[in-house]
Amino acid sequence: MFRRTFWFTAGAAAGVWATTKVHRKIQQLTPESLAAQAANKAVDAGHRLKDFALDVRAGMIQREEELGEALGVNAPPDPELPAQRRRPAIGRAAGAPATRPDHPDNPDNPYDRNEDH
Repeated sequence: MFRRTFWFTAGAAAGVWATTKVHRKIQQLTPESLAAQAANKAVDAGHRLKDFALDVRAGMIQREEELGEALGVNAPPDPELPAQRRRPAIGRAAGAPATRPDHPDNPDNPYDRNEDH
């Protein structure tokens, strides 16, 4: 008698456990649940990507400082050397003439071909 009662109880417990497990899995596979899971994973991926970008940026800044120290870029200038001149990247330098002195478009050129004689 105890054997039958034990196996009946064990079977009922296994049935309840299996039913609960299947019910939870079905709930996880509903469209709303799948959409929520995808959104959560996308947010987590975004946070991880942001953290990675911040780590890369911090590493770049640290490496630039190391290179600056190694190359002496951050060192104060030597007082015996003349001051560094700055040149514009594009265009003419400040104070430079607009054209060459011997160029025909220069108004100071005495040999202007366009001048009426």
